[in-house]
Parts: sequence; structure tokens; C-alpha cells
Amino acid sequence: MIRSPFFRVLVAAAAVCATTAALAADYKIGFVNTERLFREAAPAKRAQAKLEKEFAVRDAEIQKVGKLVRDLQAALEKDGVTMSENDRRNKERDLANLSRDLQRSQREFREDLNLRKNEELASVQERANKVIQQIAEAEKFDLILQDPVVFASQKIDITEKVIKALADK
Repeated sequence: MIRSPFFRVLVAAAAVCATTAALAADYKIGFVNTERLFREAAPAKRAQAKLEKEFAVRDAEIQKVGKLVRDLQAALEKDGVTMSENDRRNKERDLANLSRDLQRSQREFREDLNLRKNEELASVQERANKVIQQIAEAEKFDLILQDPVVFASQKIDITEKVIKALADK
């Protein structure tokens, strides 16, 4: 019987693979789809509704100013040729000032909305992490992963359990 070094390495590699496969079978692994959680969980929906209500007045004001800018632009394009030079310059200046104010208001609105959205999502994430921890302990999970994950089988996806648990709270 010939026992080459290559044969010994091959046998050792096979033993390591078999041992690793056997050990991996003993672990209970779960996965939570964070994007789905933020889209479907009751606390996330409540947070979204709260933000929409909180920013509705400002959004309506910005839409109103935007319409005013469009109307002023249209009036200037339509009647600009027949206006006196002085009136046309004044309207152009008004339009430029209003456009600048609108852009600043839109930027501030987006910044404030993003800041509040991040605050609300952090609160939802904190609650979700507590629920995930409870599920992990109750069902004896060894590892629970969250996004970003390249692939997770439906067998280990516990997102629905987390969504239901958050709805109960």
C-alpha cells in the first residue's frame, strides 16, 4: 500500500470537512430582513404616519410656494415681452428671490425630515433588537443575522416572527 504525502493531506482535508459539517449542523441560525421590518412592522408604520403628520404643514407650504414660483415663471414668460423693462426686471428679481427661498426651504425640509426619520428608525431598531434578543433566547438560537446578507434561506428567516412580536407590543 502506497501512502504518499498527497494522500495523507487529502485524508486530513476530508476529515476536517466532515467535522466542520457535523459541527455546523448543531447550530441554530436565524435571519431578519431589516428592510422588510422597517416597511411592515407596526412600530415602523406608526413612525411613518407620525412623520407624515409632523411634516404635512411644512410640505404643504413648500408646495404652495412651488406653485407660486411656477405661476410667476409662466406669467413672466407669457407677459414678459409686453412688460416695461423695469417691471420685467422686478418680476425676474422676485422670481429669483422666491426660487432661492424655495430651494432653501426644500433643503431644510429634507434635512429635518431625514434627521427625524433616522431618530424614529433608531427607536424602531432598538425595539426590534430587544424582540430579536427575546426570540433568540426563547427559541435557543445560536446566531441571528441582519442585513446586509448575500443570501439567507427562507428556512432561517424569522422576520415574520419579529414583525408579529412587535405588533403585540
